[in-house]
Amino acid sequence: MALNIASSPHANAPLRTHQLMAKVALCAVPGIAAQWYFFGWGNLIQIALAIVTALAAEALFTKLRGRAVFSAIGDNSALLTAVLLGICMPPLAPWWIVVLGAFFAIIVAKQLYGGLGQNLFNPAMVAYVALLISFPVQMTAWLPPQPLAAETLGFSDTLVMILTGSNSLGLTLPQLALGIDGTTMATPLDTMKTDLTLGFTAGESFAKPIFEGSTGVGWLWVNAAFLLGGLIMLQQKLIRWHIPVSVLGALGMCAVLGTALHPDGTGGLMFHWFSGAAMFGAFFIATDPVTAATSPKGRLVFGALIGVLVYVIRSFGGYPDAFAFAVLLANMCAPMIDHYTRPRTYGHGGQ
Repeated sequence: MALNIASSPHANAPLRTHQLMAKVALCAVPGIAAQWYFFGWGNLIQIALAIVTALAAEALFTKLRGRAVFSAIGDNSALLTAVLLGICMPPLAPWWIVVLGAFFAIIVAKQLYGGLGQNLFNPAMVAYVALLISFPVQMTAWLPPQPLAAETLGFSDTLVMILTGSNSLGLTLPQLALGIDGTTMATPLDTMKTDLTLGFTAGESFAKPIFEGSTGVGWLWVNAAFLLGGLIMLQQKLIRWHIPVSVLGALGMCAVLGTALHPDGTGGLMFHWFSGAAMFGAFFIATDPVTAATSPKGRLVFGALIGVLVYVIRSFGGYPDAFAFAVLLANMCAPMIDHYTRPRTYGHGGQ
């Protein structure tokens, strides 16, 4: 009997790689739909641009390496990377930013490491961090959710805005980033971080229109939709429970402890779970089978490390959301985590 040995990603479900990647992308549809409902057509356009660019980059580099082009494209790994990157992009970011990001994700973060299964870091997050550091203004220019927006855009206006920087009426992104009260809107995480830096309490910050109770308008439902997609992945056995549970558990415990020690200086449990990229990061990013820890115990440690890092960076770092940085730092630690948490071989004693 022949034993076939293959590189990661390894999946428990009886699925081929292209099926696994496609199913994960489909499970992101509820979250994408929620983004469309609250933030308009921008993310759908960003995802489309990322997909076209990523597939072109995959085909080009695979051809240069003398590999089978259609086989590389057909495994859907470039497609999934593009979807995940497009989800992260601000809806009205200029077209060239997502194109650069998709090229960087495929060529630098994936192919230069040897292709599928060889990359050390999550390609979508490497590209996102590179863009965030290189173009901080464009990468932090999120629109207010449509219920609070002074101006809303249809599909054609959104497309023109992404391609040219202004819509058909000549309105620019800073003008569109105004809420119904004429105040420039930031994301809930950025609003909270800025207010605490200026000396406001968390309660005073939560009184702003961008918040509804303890989360942000729209962001609660976006996170809930990605949570639904994550639960579907668990039900379909596309991922294991260890990483998302430990990510959210560690983040939640830090939030509860932070609230208990300094109630006016931090957001609470619901705020950290349902703002920013919490559910998307826990289920769709941290669970990447190539770059995460592999043993059950290792996955728990890996996820907990991400959860703690997210809270620390959100609370004390320079960026309002932190999942991309936390995931990349945990990717660096994954080999060491695997080394110290590998299961004992049956029949051998511990050393």
